[in-house]
Amino acid sequence: MASPGPRPSLDAWLAEIKASGNIDGIGMYLVHNGVVRGYSRDGRPVSGMVLSVDRERLTEIMVSAKLMEGVGAVRTWVNEGELSVGDDIMYVLVAGDIRENVFGALQAIVKMVKTEVVTEVELRP
Repeated sequence: MASPGPRPSLDAWLAEIKASGNIDGIGMYLVHNGVVRGYSRDGRPVSGMVLSVDRERLTEIMVSAKLMEGVGAVRTWVNEGELSVGDDIMYVLVAGDIRENVFGALQAIVKMVKTEVVTEVELRP
């Protein structure tokens, strides 16, 4: 499920998945919380960023993510607009069977979101 609205509650996501009744195969939950850093990958200072999101592509990724081996549930939320250092960029939650599957799925989903869903423009001080 891709959430374009207000920042979700991770506790609510967990409760929703647990209440779904489809938890027999779930052995772990893993969460990624990406935030705006005060410097870019090349070390230059950043005061914030402008983030745009391809919601249609995000939904497609979430549909395919549910088909990954061992994945029982996936939740995402991606922020957009002008963000400041420390602001949340995204939440990704993966529920699944074993560590290898859940870690792999989370890494793949985050990479796809970063490369195929969001466009970031860094702001300089």
